[in-house]
Amino acid sequence: MTAQIIDGKLIAQQVRAEVAAKVAERTAAGKRKPTLATVLVGDRPDSAAYVTSKGKACQELGMGSISEHLPADAAQEQVETLVKKLNADPEVNGILVQLPMPAHINEERVLALIDIEKDVDGFSPINIGRLAQKGREPTFVPCTPYGCIYLLEQAGVQIEGANTVVLGRSNIVGMPAALLLIGKNATVTVCHSRTRDLPGIVRQADILIAAIGKTQMVRGDWVKPGAAVIDVGINSVPDATKKSGHRLVGDVHFDEAKEVAGFITPVPGGVGPMTIAMLMKNTLHAAEIQDP
Repeated sequence: MTAQIIDGKLIAQQVRAEVAAKVAERTAAGKRKPTLATVLVGDRPDSAAYVTSKGKACQELGMGSISEHLPADAAQEQVETLVKKLNADPEVNGILVQLPMPAHINEERVLALIDIEKDVDGFSPINIGRLAQKGREPTFVPCTPYGCIYLLEQAGVQIEGANTVVLGRSNIVGMPAALLLIGKNATVTVCHSRTRDLPGIVRQADILIAAIGKTQMVRGDWVKPGAAVIDVGINSVPDATKKSGHRLVGDVHFDEAKEVAGFITPVPGGVGPMTIAMLMKNTLHAAEIQDP
């Protein structure tokens, strides 16, 4: 049996097309276009690339984008002052502070400052708190976990009642993904570096979300036959056949797992495109809240 490939690129394009149509509808009705402000502190090449791609996505969907860049040695107060300024700016619907920030910056304090109605990344303690509470709805859901669940639903995977394993417990992916799955009535086990018999636990999963950041850690014999596998990992490995000298792979050994799983996301082209698509969806939602 070969798994059905969940095409994140195609599904992300569909989400973006829906967002673009709603943006066009809003602007045709005389409303301001939804606008996203990004805050980048320092010069990490990967962070700069992410910020650029987010600005490009806004432009392609008819949305506005504002890019704020502070030097790596910016003081905590400078970052906080900038976030407060963006909170007060009626032209800005969504604020995204690119993580990670330099080590001397207290990220939690910065994220807590973002207005709840502009927290399009979904990382505010209030949004995460609502996500964790039964019967409460967060204003925004963190983009990557949101994309993971969306892919499962679009593929027709049954989440309710499923035994689900989330591999990784980061604040950005693992923990919010686990909370979202619990909210959809899955039975969830969160695994991490100190989990005993990791292969044995993963093997029980009807749904596996791998977000542990270890190259091809999940082997084919870890996967339950017919399981749905969502691979969030992005790892670079040497490849002499590529012009760049390397290629991207996930946290799952794709070639082995696809022979066992029922559904699987590729890397690249799986979860990655969904993160920005869901950010665009969240930014539109922010505009709809602020200017109904």
